[in-house]
Amino acid sequence: MPAPWVLHVDLDEFLAAVEVLRHPELAGRPVVVGGRGDPTERAVVATASYAAREHGIRSGMPLRTAVKRCPDAVFLPADNPTYEAVSVQVMDVLRGLDGVVVEVMGWDEAFLGVETDDAEAFARHVQDAVRSATGLRSTVGVGDNLLRAKIATGFGKPQGVFVLTARNWAEVMGHRPTRALWGIGVRTERTLAERGLHTVADLAAADPAALAADLGPAMGPYYVQLGRGIGRERVDPTPWVPRSHGRETTFQTDLDDWDAVRGEVAALARRVAGEIAAGGISGAGRPARRVGVTVRFVPFTTRTRSATLPAPTTDPEVLAAAALEVLERFPTRRAVRLLGVRAEF
Repeated sequence: MPAPWVLHVDLDEFLAAVEVLRHPELAGRPVVVGGRGDPTERAVVATASYAAREHGIRSGMPLRTAVKRCPDAVFLPADNPTYEAVSVQVMDVLRGLDGVVVEVMGWDEAFLGVETDDAEAFARHVQDAVRSATGLRSTVGVGDNLLRAKIATGFGKPQGVFVLTARNWAEVMGHRPTRALWGIGVRTERTLAERGLHTVADLAAADPAALAADLGPAMGPYYVQLGRGIGRERVDPTPWVPRSHGRETTFQTDLDDWDAVRGEVAALARRVAGEIAAGGISGAGRPARRVGVTVRFVPFTTRTRSATLPAPTTDPEVLAAAALEVLERFPTRRAVRLLGVRAEF
């Protein structure tokens, strides 16, 4: 009987790859996607091609920094509707594979559940199917659960296949820092290091009860499970429904007039409410139960406040008024470089 496997499919340099498909003359060149494609403006890198990454350009980096690192890079504006349409095409290809269960994780990644005698061969079949239908290349991580499949993808980049299971977990992961685990970031790594847990092997050997007493009854044992490579084994095809919808605006010139700040927050709130009501997003028409406001002050300090609404609503004016009330909770009135409003369902 074929064995059950989990595959993690990750599209390589997705946004940049889509742009290269539209502009074949850019193949092999450093391509940076972000903002309006103008590196002199305030915006961040959404995706950089591998050629651009060789210059140290990474997602989340300011475009102004990116252009300093690679003046010859091609900067392109983000075209989210196109990327979403291509993503839908890819996910349809994956769902069309025989005997596969698909759990979509985002525009450029998904988990597949499949029973097969040769997981590596099936992974290459997946890569071929995606490339044949869309022209996009992908990396596939193969595992006996979602955690190991996700981590395996990193070892397969770019365009490869890597297998990570209970059999080779300790050999591949044991000597690596805890931050190599999916779900552990810099802060958690520091917290674990303070307790003498520096490597994945350290974490795997830790006493779950001791960590439960120290870090909490849920998170302590959970971290030990991560260290041992234990994770969910079944792929869930249930469609993901977002819990919120929001918009942000980065100002090219600092906004120091707080009457103007209030006007921008109200306008963002009305836009968010209108997009929810108009459809085109998952969960369209669902009433907002909370509203959040994000403010990035000069030079680069970001703060967020939120509040529960008196009653669920889709009314733009009610959401705008609530967002303005939340804005008043910010104690400082320094100049602003970014504002965001988010409705939570």
